[in-house]
Amino acid sequence: MTYWALNAIFLAVVAAVVLVTGIVRVRRRRPDGSAGAHRRRILGALGITMAVLLVLTAVFDNVMIAVGLVGYDPDLISGAFVGIAPLEDFAYAIAAVLLLPSLWLLLERRES
Repeated sequence: MTYWALNAIFLAVVAAVVLVTGIVRVRRRRPDGSAGAHRRRILGALGITMAVLLVLTAVFDNVMIAVGLVGYDPDLISGAFVGIAPLEDFAYAIAAVLLLPSLWLLLERRES
Protein backbone atom coordinates (compact mmCIF):
# COMPACT_ATOMS: atom_id res chain seq x y z
CA MET A 1 0.00 0.00 0.00
CA THR A 2 1.43 3.38 -0.98
CA TYR A 3 1.53 6.32 1.40
CA TRP A 4 -1.10 8.11 -0.72
CA ALA A 5 -3.43 5.11 -0.41
CA LEU A 6 -2.99 5.18 3.36
CA ASN A 7 -3.59 8.94 3.36
CA ALA A 8 -6.74 8.45 1.28
CA ILE A 9 -8.25 6.28 4.02
CA PHE A 10 -7.57 8.87 6.73
CA LEU A 11 -8.62 11.80 4.56
CA ALA A 12 -11.89 10.06 3.60
CA VAL A 13 -12.76 9.73 7.30
CA VAL A 14 -11.86 13.37 7.87
CA ALA A 15 -13.93 14.48 4.87
CA ALA A 16 -16.92 12.54 6.21
CA VAL A 17 -16.64 14.19 9.63
CA VAL A 18 -16.27 17.65 8.07
CA LEU A 19 -19.32 17.01 5.88
CA VAL A 20 -21.43 15.81 8.80
CA THR A 21 -20.29 18.80 10.86
CA GLY A 22 -21.32 21.15 8.07
CA ILE A 23 -24.76 19.56 7.81
CA VAL A 24 -25.30 19.65 11.57
CA ARG A 25 -24.08 23.24 11.87
CA VAL A 26 -26.44 24.40 9.11
CA ARG A 27 -29.32 22.95 11.11
CA ARG A 28 -28.13 24.74 14.27
CA ARG A 29 -28.40 28.26 12.96
CA ARG A 30 -27.70 31.08 15.37
CA PRO A 31 -30.85 32.90 16.46
CA ASP A 32 -29.14 36.31 16.38
CA GLY A 33 -28.23 35.97 12.69
CA SER A 34 -24.47 36.15 13.30
CA ALA A 35 -23.71 32.93 11.43
CA GLY A 36 -21.82 34.70 8.63
CA ALA A 37 -19.42 36.51 10.96
CA HIS A 38 -18.94 33.36 13.03
CA ARG A 39 -18.20 31.32 9.89
CA ARG A 40 -15.63 33.87 8.70
CA ARG A 41 -13.85 33.78 12.07
CA ILE A 42 -13.74 29.99 12.00
CA LEU A 43 -12.43 29.86 8.41
CA GLY A 44 -9.86 32.55 9.18
CA ALA A 45 -8.62 30.65 12.21
CA LEU A 46 -8.46 27.42 10.19
CA GLY A 47 -6.49 29.14 7.43
CA ILE A 48 -3.93 30.59 9.84
CA THR A 49 -3.65 27.28 11.70
CA MET A 50 -3.22 25.39 8.43
CA ALA A 51 -0.44 27.71 7.26
CA VAL A 52 1.44 27.54 10.56
CA LEU A 53 1.10 23.77 10.86
CA LEU A 54 2.22 23.15 7.26
CA VAL A 55 5.31 25.33 7.77
CA LEU A 56 6.13 23.55 11.03
CA THR A 57 5.56 20.17 9.37
CA ALA A 58 7.92 21.12 6.55
CA VAL A 59 10.63 22.23 8.95
CA PHE A 60 10.45 19.37 11.41
CA ASP A 61 9.87 16.61 8.85
CA ASN A 62 12.94 17.75 6.95
CA VAL A 63 14.99 17.76 10.16
CA MET A 64 13.76 14.30 11.22
CA ILE A 65 14.50 12.84 7.79
CA ALA A 66 17.90 14.55 7.57
CA VAL A 67 19.09 13.10 10.90
CA GLY A 68 17.82 9.64 9.97
CA LEU A 69 15.02 9.45 12.52
CA VAL A 70 12.46 8.65 9.81
CA GLY A 71 12.87 6.91 6.47
CA TYR A 72 10.55 6.13 3.57
CA ASP A 73 10.44 3.30 1.08
CA PRO A 74 11.17 5.01 -2.26
CA ASP A 75 8.80 2.60 -4.03
CA LEU A 76 5.84 3.77 -1.91
CA ILE A 77 6.20 7.56 -2.19
CA SER A 78 5.03 9.77 -5.03
CA GLY A 79 8.40 11.36 -5.70
CA ALA A 80 7.14 14.89 -4.96
CA PHE A 81 9.06 16.54 -2.13
CA VAL A 82 9.13 19.67 -0.01
CA GLY A 83 12.82 19.79 0.75
CA ILE A 84 13.57 16.16 1.51
CA ALA A 85 10.13 15.43 3.03
CA PRO A 86 7.71 13.56 0.78
CA LEU A 87 4.52 15.42 -0.03
CA GLU A 88 2.53 12.60 1.53
CA ASP A 89 3.66 13.70 5.00
CA PHE A 90 1.58 16.86 4.80
CA ALA A 91 -1.74 15.01 4.60
CA TYR A 92 -1.63 14.32 8.33
CA ALA A 93 -1.26 18.00 9.16
CA ILE A 94 -4.18 18.85 6.88
CA ALA A 95 -6.27 16.07 8.43
CA ALA A 96 -5.55 17.33 11.95
CA VAL A 97 -6.42 20.93 11.10
CA LEU A 98 -9.77 19.88 9.64
CA LEU A 99 -10.70 17.01 11.94
CA LEU A 100 -10.12 18.48 15.39
CA PRO A 101 -12.16 21.68 14.96
CA SER A 102 -14.87 19.73 13.15
CA LEU A 103 -15.19 17.34 16.07
CA TRP A 104 -15.19 20.31 18.47
CA LEU A 105 -18.05 21.95 16.59
CA LEU A 106 -19.91 18.68 16.07
CA LEU A 107 -19.76 17.68 19.73
CA GLU A 108 -20.43 21.18 21.07
CA ARG A 109 -23.12 21.26 23.73
CA ARG A 110 -26.19 23.24 22.87
CA GLU A 111 -27.48 25.76 25.35
CA SER A 112 -30.86 24.86 26.80
